[in-house]
Amino acid sequence: MKEAFAAFANPMIFLFMGGFMIAKAMMVNGVDKRIAYGIMSMRWVGDDPRRIFLAIGLACMLCSGWISNTATAAMMFPIALGLLEAIREMMAAQGKIIALNSYKYATGLMLMTAYACSIGGVLTPIGTPPNIIMLGFLNEMCDLHVSFFQWMVWGFVAMVAYFVIAYIVLARMFPSDVKHIEGASEFIAGKVKGLGRWTRAQKNTMIAFLVAVILWVTPGILSIFLGTQSPVLNQYNALFPEAIAAMVGALLLFFLPVDLKNHKMTLEWKDAVAGVEWGTLLLFGGGLAMGGMMYATGLSKWIGDQIINFMGGNPTELLLIAVFCVMSLLLSELTSHTAATNMIGPLAIGAALSAGFNPVPVAVGVALSASLGFMLPVSTPPNAIVYASGYVPITKMIKSGIFIDFIGIAIVTIPVALYLVKMVIG
Repeated sequence: MKEAFAAFANPMIFLFMGGFMIAKAMMVNGVDKRIAYGIMSMRWVGDDPRRIFLAIGLACMLCSGWISNTATAAMMFPIALGLLEAIREMMAAQGKIIALNSYKYATGLMLMTAYACSIGGVLTPIGTPPNIIMLGFLNEMCDLHVSFFQWMVWGFVAMVAYFVIAYIVLARMFPSDVKHIEGASEFIAGKVKGLGRWTRAQKNTMIAFLVAVILWVTPGILSIFLGTQSPVLNQYNALFPEAIAAMVGALLLFFLPVDLKNHKMTLEWKDAVAGVEWGTLLLFGGGLAMGGMMYATGLSKWIGDQIINFMGGNPTELLLIAVFCVMSLLLSELTSHTAATNMIGPLAIGAALSAGFNPVPVAVGVALSASLGFMLPVSTPPNAIVYASGYVPITKMIKSGIFIDFIGIAIVTIPVALYLVKMVIG
């Protein structure tokens, strides 16, 4: 019993909890909107529909690396709708009546909003649940630690590559039939103007966020300049592991004042509690407990041996990674990516250990593949949000999703897991 409940106090739980609180502060205080509108209002975007398409994707991707994919999609969804309404009004003024529910560019913009939110989640360990779940399994089952900085190295490469694939596929499948969107830049400028000047709460939130990020990436920087065996690095890791860094950033939100006279801080406790996805933390803790018990009882080894025998007894690492990447992808399409990772993760790690391979590459492959749920509305909350607009026929989502999913696994996920991850972890 003690061992089972100990999983709910795993440091990864507190890393995720701190990340949730920082993300909630960014949403409550409007920092997320400032980032998104800031990207959308850049001069290079203008009224060009292709650049707007790109800017929407970039804003979604960069925000969702640090805050919830669902929250990012919910924030960007009305912006995309407003831009589509500007197109409809512009066309109507020219005597052309278009139905947005059958307009190709509308479908593409909606899908870009959803897909970019999921793609951005692969950037950091806290970007999406599958990342932190697989790191937890590695820690619980193999006593292996992957640092925040290490994840960001391959996470950044995977994120950029996935985004390029998604942009090319969607831009070709759903091109715009106009060269400029009249009123688009004015629409975004109005949104930016409505934000006003930076508030004290927004500045405090950025301070807390940057403190957490600096604490997260410092070990990676120290290892580059001082070496992985440096006493300074070892002492730093002992004092500021990732979970402590996250909680330091979160705690700052309760100490940095907005209005001292009224005892108002940057983040109120009720908002912090509302921002933590308790269901995800419980599912994560339960998954860690299950994975730990599977390893301790030998069940994961037995299942791993059976999988290896089924593959012929001596599979290549490439085959092992490919099989579990596809399994993770297909299961995440039909269920949630969190549930899929909890189910596939222990099996993948067990199989890698049985085959004598380092379990980190296959674990990363499973996590990255679980984020590629692009085929169905039920696959991810961002998909469901944009599907509800009525502008995305399910056949179009399936078709574009199939292309991006399997191209992404073949030319990004597997090479990243097989080569880049090994380079980073040594």
